[in-house]
Amino acid sequence: MWPLYAAGFTTAFGAHGIAANLGGLSDDAVTSLLVLGGLLALYDGAEVVLKPVFGTLADRIGARPVLLGGLAAFAIASALYVVADSPGWLWAARLGQGAAASAFSPSASALVARLNPAARRGRAFGSYGFYKSIGYTLGPLLGGVLVWAGGLRLLFAVLAVLGVAVAVWAALVVPVVPPLPKARQTVLDLARRLADPAFLAPTSALAAATAALSVGVGFLPVSGRAAGLGTVATGAAVSVLAACAAVVQPRAGRALDEGRLTTRSGLAAGLSVTAAGLACAMLPGLTGVLLGAALIGVGTGLITPLGFAALASSTPEERLGQTMGAAELGRELGDAGGPLLVAAVASFATLSYGFAALGVLTGAGAVVAFVRRRSASAEPVAGVEG
Repeated sequence: MWPLYAAGFTTAFGAHGIAANLGGLSDDAVTSLLVLGGLLALYDGAEVVLKPVFGTLADRIGARPVLLGGLAAFAIASALYVVADSPGWLWAARLGQGAAASAFSPSASALVARLNPAARRGRAFGSYGFYKSIGYTLGPLLGGVLVWAGGLRLLFAVLAVLGVAVAVWAALVVPVVPPLPKARQTVLDLARRLADPAFLAPTSALAAATAALSVGVGFLPVSGRAAGLGTVATGAAVSVLAACAAVVQPRAGRALDEGRLTTRSGLAAGLSVTAAGLACAMLPGLTGVLLGAALIGVGTGLITPLGFAALASSTPEERLGQTMGAAELGRELGDAGGPLLVAAVASFATLSYGFAALGVLTGAGAVVAFVRRRSASAEPVAGVEG
């Protein structure tokens, strides 16, 4: 499992480590905010388009070859900018990294499910999410240190070495998991499966969690600066968010495996806590920033391992790659849609109303999850009256 955790760390570290430091480049590389926005969007844009494709490929030829190929491609794309070191090749390298992550990220998720029995999947996905959160947390910090020490080329060089190291590690340690035989699937069959509540409910929860996480990381520092807080205080708030998410995920997965938590109750609780965090973010000053960060972190930490475990338990094993790719697409849409919603509302009103808008949507999801949980518990057991 350790190389799979390392793969999750790699995609998170690569995404945030570079994104947090692109704005400090010289004017010949980032000539405007529009150019910066395009560079930031390349990584996620490639993932939105390609993750379902590579997830389906993992089901067809096996998740391990797609994992190894994606990690190797990530290393090559990173090395491209180290060698070329020009603005044009920066675009190509960033696009290549996103495409490569689209291959090894859903493959790693599928292997986490295939290599663990159902009774241990909650703990496995909790650990996988923990190391991904560590990558998101350390990416901006370590990336900034590397850029300060040797420029953006040094950061890309470190990512190239990391990609090679994880690929070799996975090749030596991760066992061969052959693809399973599967019945022919039509487009209608796929649409019917993706429209099933067993897929839509956890995927929607994952999208809401990612939206809240992205909004917290992006807009809580803005709220803090408006209240007169310095960069140290606002940076600490973002670290609290990431740390809470990282700490909660393994514990939530362990509680699921031990029967102390169900996916329905856990998702409902996670969405409720996340909505409460967005509501707290509306409070002025340091109190609102810290409370909002902590609760958003706890809520998303609950949702992430339980959502993936629910998807794994409701999906035929021969379709795990396709399901994980489609679920990752939902997360990417939440990652983009959350900040867009908050920014759009804030442009007409204030940032507090933006937090409120996303909080209402997340709270509505919690209500739906709670109603589904009550409905499921109210269904009579077959053969038992009353």
